[in-house]
Amino acid sequence: MKFLVTGAAGFIGFHTAARLLDRGDTVIGIDNVNSYYDPKLKEARLAKLQGRNAFNFIHQDIANVEAMRKLFEAERPDKVIHLAAQAGVRYGQENPNSYIQSNIVGTQNILEGCRHTNVQHLVMASSSSVYGANTAMPFSEHDNVDHPLSLYAATKKANELAAHAYAHLYRIPVTALRFFTVYGPWGRPDMALFKFTRQILAGEPIEVYNNGHHARDFTYIDDIVEGVLRTADKIAEPNPAWTGDKPDPATSTAPYRLYNIGNNNPVALMDFIAAIEKAVGREAKKIFLPLQPGDVEKTYADIDELVQDVGFRPATPLDEGIARFVSWYRSYYS
Repeated sequence: MKFLVTGAAGFIGFHTAARLLDRGDTVIGIDNVNSYYDPKLKEARLAKLQGRNAFNFIHQDIANVEAMRKLFEAERPDKVIHLAAQAGVRYGQENPNSYIQSNIVGTQNILEGCRHTNVQHLVMASSSSVYGANTAMPFSEHDNVDHPLSLYAATKKANELAAHAYAHLYRIPVTALRFFTVYGPWGRPDMALFKFTRQILAGEPIEVYNNGHHARDFTYIDDIVEGVLRTADKIAEPNPAWTGDKPDPATSTAPYRLYNIGNNNPVALMDFIAAIEKAVGREAKKIFLPLQPGDVEKTYADIDELVQDVGFRPATPLDEGIARFVSWYRSYYS
């Protein structure tokens, strides 16, 4: 299969592209390698991919309408895994337009490309953040998610809706994946595990939001990628039992599906920090701060649909995943 992977220089995109290459697929990677975080880390990820025969990288912004049209016409991928996005919850208050350009305009260009080149299946990244103000746990794909708490979450919800419209109008099979707090080697420097590890090793204090009362469904990168590949291989189909009288957000009369990919095991923030301290071998100096705008207190994934449909359940223990990250971090930064 020939895959187009957007965000190939990013955390999840890099690991996904590597796994596709490992199993013999051809990968066209696209990324604008922006400066939201250190581009050198993105370039280092790409360097691990660019020596491989079946990988071709295109330095391009998915928000560029004409460039994306030409790319789809030239490459005509069999399937698309769309992982490029402006990430981060709090950054949306500083630079909201970047979310509109990358997440809304960029995704629209992907949908148009899939429409005009008869892509077999579009798999796209959504986020657990779409659950927003929901408090019923665990979060289910069958729940209403109309109350986002950040612009990032709102753009991800908008992506899901636009993708459903294209699945309905043009019968493009689409699977949207709601990722729950991804972590692991080659991770993003703006995320808690990366920041805490760096700060603890440097003897700097860490900022603990919501006075340590957060809980997150931390999901190891290898589990995320396994879920991405399994759902990519299972092309979305219409649900013949779907009815507009009781509309189910997770399925449709269109070839459209939603899945959570999470560890199905929320971990308290203080336990997460303790696991980092254990792996690093040092105790953290902590500054306790209130809940930040846009943050949610807890995430917890219901993964019954994922298990039922593709036979996969994420299961990497947190201690093991953090130890692997710290080992990578020490090696990468010497």
